[in-house]
Amino acid sequence: MESRGADDLRIVSLLPSATEIAVALGLGDNLVGRSHECDFPAAVTALPVCTRTRLEKGLRSAEIDRRVQEIVTQGLSMYEVDAELLRSLKPDIILTQTACAVCAVTPDDLETALADWMGEPPELISTAPDTLDDVWNDISSVGAAAHCNVKAETVVRDLRGRLNTLVGKRTAGTHKPRIAAIEWFDPLMVAGNWIPELIRIADGKPLFAKPGEHSDFLDWDELVAADPDLLILMPCGYQIPQSLADIEAVAGDPRWERMRAVRESQVYIADGHHFFNRPGPRLVESAEIVAEIIAAWRGEAETGSQHWMRYSG
Repeated sequence: MESRGADDLRIVSLLPSATEIAVALGLGDNLVGRSHECDFPAAVTALPVCTRTRLEKGLRSAEIDRRVQEIVTQGLSMYEVDAELLRSLKPDIILTQTACAVCAVTPDDLETALADWMGEPPELISTAPDTLDDVWNDISSVGAAAHCNVKAETVVRDLRGRLNTLVGKRTAGTHKPRIAAIEWFDPLMVAGNWIPELIRIADGKPLFAKPGEHSDFLDWDELVAADPDLLILMPCGYQIPQSLADIEAVAGDPRWERMRAVRESQVYIADGHHFFNRPGPRLVESAEIVAEIIAAWRGEAETGSQHWMRYSG
């Protein structure tokens, strides 16, 4: 690709977290297209939408899981790319990911569009983070591709600094609550990757998952036997109203009431769509949300905000 300055670059982001990374790097004006899920900051919603999902709206967690399996079994992608629109936008850089074919568009989904490209194709920057360090490296990679390395270094340093500030607020000797972070309702899944790191930074003890390990299925009996102090429900792609609409997928299980966290109203619902499951700058806010929830569990803070709430059934 011909070398161009950052001001001249045209960027299409097909991943919400990558869109947020680009904006944090001061590249908001360079964005010329987005995915159907890119919605933050609000200004990006005015950009042309280059993708769509094969999943119908309004499905519950179990229905989504079945539909995903059907699509995969048919050998189809979860997403469709508007190749004609993508070509018309003439991007120099396309931001995508390789971590999860269910979560967002991958380079494989772009194969047709790139095969018919006239002229030199755009540069693909694919993120695939498993840990917080991987997220910081992805920010650096986008910064390098967009010729704003110094800005990327500043952004990463500031994000690390905010997390260090959060660590510095922890009180030595206090009990660290044992936290089960639930990433999917039906089938039950525990949140992995960077989530255990966020929990530890916020002064909690993550159960079931270790940093860098992918989210995995969780047996109900194992969850009940662990009897966590706190349950934080953060389904991938779910905002709080969606979690509440589907809450019976977990709260309706007869084993639900056997957990102390449930009986003592220590179940919290967090916005898993805009936080936690977007590996970008707002993972810092995700850690702050966990810290607020832990403070609520300790009786030291309010019991909700626009990003999380206490669930009492």
